[in-house]
Amino acid sequence: MDTSEARRLFKYNPETGDLTHIVGNKKRRPGSMVGWPSTRGVLNCVLDGKTCKVHRLIWLIVYGEWPLLDIDHINRNPSDNRIANLRLATDSQNLGNMCKPCTNKSGKKGVSWHAIGKKWQAHIRVDGTNFYLGLFDTVDEAHAAYMAKAIECRGEFARAE
Repeated sequence: MDTSEARRLFKYNPETGDLTHIVGNKKRRPGSMVGWPSTRGVLNCVLDGKTCKVHRLIWLIVYGEWPLLDIDHINRNPSDNRIANLRLATDSQNLGNMCKPCTNKSGKKGVSWHAIGKKWQAHIRVDGTNFYLGLFDTVDEAHAAYMAKAIECRGEFARAE
């Protein structure tokens, strides 16, 4: 789908992030919302018989080209598609903006317990490379090491939690 076709079929409100249908058919009315939420909350739609993420379609409508990189939701809310909340990101940057995994037991992103050393270990993965940042007496010291490396490698995409 090209830009002119997308703009003919869909209306985007940059203030709310809503994308609605302009043209209706048997399954939808003009003015109805585009997409459905995935299990992770990302809105999906079907274009030309293929599933597409709504935020990527919005990028096409606003900027006139399909994004070549990932689209990151700055506030980490995958259904908040206001253009002010969307930015291009590499896969590594996008992962850096994620919350800590639900399996995290330390309570801090990038920190785990090192059973053999009996200390807190800091680690980070950037662009497919794992960085071991050392062992620390406290969770906070390990997390500080993680954050320093995250800021160095990811800049504005680094997130503490």
